[in-house]
Amino acid sequence: MLDTSARLLRLLALLQTRRFWSGADLAERMQVTARTVRRDMDRLRSLGYPVRSSTGLAGGYRLGAGATLPPLLLEDDEALAVSLGLRMAATGTVTGMEEAAVRALVKLEQVLPVRLRKRVRALHAAVAPLGIAGPRVHAGVLTRLAGACRGEERLTFRYQDHDGRASERRLEPHGVVCAGARWYLVGWDLDRDDWRTFRVDRIAGRIVAGQRFAPRAIPGGDLAAYVSRTVSTGAYPVQARIVLHAPLARMVESVPPLAASLSRIDDAHCLLESGAQSLEMLAGHIAALGVEFEVREPPELVAYMQAMAERLARAVARG
Repeated sequence: MLDTSARLLRLLALLQTRRFWSGADLAERMQVTARTVRRDMDRLRSLGYPVRSSTGLAGGYRLGAGATLPPLLLEDDEALAVSLGLRMAATGTVTGMEEAAVRALVKLEQVLPVRLRKRVRALHAAVAPLGIAGPRVHAGVLTRLAGACRGEERLTFRYQDHDGRASERRLEPHGVVCAGARWYLVGWDLDRDDWRTFRVDRIAGRIVAGQRFAPRAIPGGDLAAYVSRTVSTGAYPVQARIVLHAPLARMVESVPPLAASLSRIDDAHCLLESGAQSLEMLAGHIAALGVEFEVREPPELVAYMQAMAERLARAVARG
């Protein structure tokens, strides 16, 4: 049988892997008696861990939220992931958490075993964050928006659009999407009776939460794909649908999600949906992809590309 300290660590690890455990399940997993489980739970409480218990046929144990964060038990790969994530957080586009990320990173390294500390330091030495230029958002704003999405709470906030026009928006928030250096809030606009996407860095002032709402189905069923479509296509006056004669896996490597939306047609073809301020810009982007393609719409793009091809052919002939 494991000694008490090792048993407590294993018990704590089990409590962190599942939301709820029955006493019988824990006793079987730990290969101890139910009485030993009860005693060990009392020891964890005395160490500051917020262990909650319930009695009866459906009774059992769960690890609740406490006033302070208890130590976490991490596998080696989990510790490496957390360490790298903290390093990126200290240099990313979310403000208000840089100092906290550095402090947490120092604390994590202090408790890592020597073998793992060497791997973490080697990883940090090999990674050189260049930094991301672009709009920055505050960590408190992201936390507030994410909490409203999770709690299904309506929001009211001030928003400034691309042209600098300010308005008050009432929204049923459904999710937050990170796209490179930009963060987007997606929700149902109550005043416009439609889905809308908002740049988080353009949300200003106080964010007020209201009553609960019943969530709606995201258009297309994919939050990230919806943001890709609306940002890359819906915001522009010229919009196009292009069949690319190349597999989706190849094209996603060269087409950023904020530049266009890609979807699979078959093993050898995919559909590109994109927008631009003009036919000239759109034609240039598509031609630069370097693959065969067919323009499904708009017909004006076909006519423009035909004229462009003729000009290029004449230029080649003169050379």
